[in-house]
Amino acid sequence: MTTTPPLPDSVTLTEGEGGLPVLRVATPAATGEVYLNGGHVTAWTPAGHAPVLWMSGSSNFTAGQAIRGGIPICFPWFGPGREPGLPAHGFARVAQWRLREAREEDGAATLVLELTDADVADLPAAGSWPHPFTATLTVTFAAELTVALEVHNTGQAELTYEEALHTYFAVEDVRAIAVQGLDGAGYLDKAPDAPAPRAVQRGAVTFTGETDRVYDTAATAVIVDQDRSIGISKDGSANTVVWNPWVDKAAAMADFGDEEWPEMVCVETANALDAAITLAPGERHVMTARYTVTS
Repeated sequence: MTTTPPLPDSVTLTEGEGGLPVLRVATPAATGEVYLNGGHVTAWTPAGHAPVLWMSGSSNFTAGQAIRGGIPICFPWFGPGREPGLPAHGFARVAQWRLREAREEDGAATLVLELTDADVADLPAAGSWPHPFTATLTVTFAAELTVALEVHNTGQAELTYEEALHTYFAVEDVRAIAVQGLDGAGYLDKAPDAPAPRAVQRGAVTFTGETDRVYDTAATAVIVDQDRSIGISKDGSANTVVWNPWVDKAAAMADFGDEEWPEMVCVETANALDAAITLAPGERHVMTARYTVTS
């Protein structure tokens, strides 16, 4: 039987959307929430600012299904399922994570969640995944949001995996924003109307149609919006993914409102494709993203 560790006064475990268990955080510095379904951060609002993360009004909140918006965890693959019938972006975002620790230090609330191979042994979304592992998600809510995903190879063979913090940011209008910091980075362009599969970024990223790019970069990215800027710095990550579905793809997704696409942009911290991580038995890897907001 799973027991809940002690919670500081700033953290409550309660029933969220769809009756799913959710951890809610409230400190003078920020509020936020994390669903155990998918280990999914669905809110972060630093004091004095509007919500930073975007959530679809059409999102599912059903156990074993992905939540649309916030920070989905992509693991252990990125993109299409590795076997027929398996979900895109891996099983971590549809699995039930366990709360291992909750603490408050210097006004910052930290939640530590865990997922192991034993937790997904009977999960259809995991297919025939053969590798023992422990994934640890550490989320610290303060004026800055920090999200760290550690993967530990607990097996006796090499473990190769992809990962991403598939972060959805709320923006005034994606057609009027710019993403800075990626100038000069090469990228794979996965959009259906891309003029070439690979290109090099020149200047800031702007949006005039469906955008789906995997950048080869460890640099800090900055979303420049109408009234604020959102910084995304990172460690242990070789890729930044920039995504907006635009009109047609948004309309094709049941859990994404047809008219919602201008309200969001994804800037994702990732290790994917040729940057997949390989761990020897006993090895660990940590990928960390830090989010800041300035007006």
